[in-house]
Amino acid sequence: MDGALVKEIGTKALLVGVGSLLLFWTFNAIKLVISARGINPLIKQFFNQIAAGRIDGAYRLTTKGYRQHVNRQDFIKFLGGLQLNRYRNLKSGRPRIEDKQIMLRLNLKSEDKKQEMPLDFTFTKVEDNWRIERINKASN
Repeated sequence: MDGALVKEIGTKALLVGVGSLLLFWTFNAIKLVISARGINPLIKQFFNQIAAGRIDGAYRLTTKGYRQHVNRQDFIKFLGGLQLNRYRNLKSGRPRIEDKQIMLRLNLKSEDKKQEMPLDFTFTKVEDNWRIERINKASN
């Protein structure tokens, strides 16, 4: 009788643990989706500005802190060094939240899908809008 009771309690504890883990994961997934709302349009706008030759428009999508550390000329050099015209496709990685910032790796892929360039973006909310806080060329 004691063995059956231990088995039943163990099964219930396991189900409670799995349920708690599932609830925790669901809560965090919903929080991430709600928090990241607006980032995809920002990314699209950023790359559309660059593709249209409106570098100043893309530069204005960054935060004031970014613009204090990276002047316009350095921004243009950075973009020129990336050779973005070689890439046509964009694949987004899984976002991470840290200290009210969202980090996201974007993989730019060439049209023939033979070349790939990862870029790490950090986004910060300024008032009600997301802005780019940091852009780094990432190593594979």
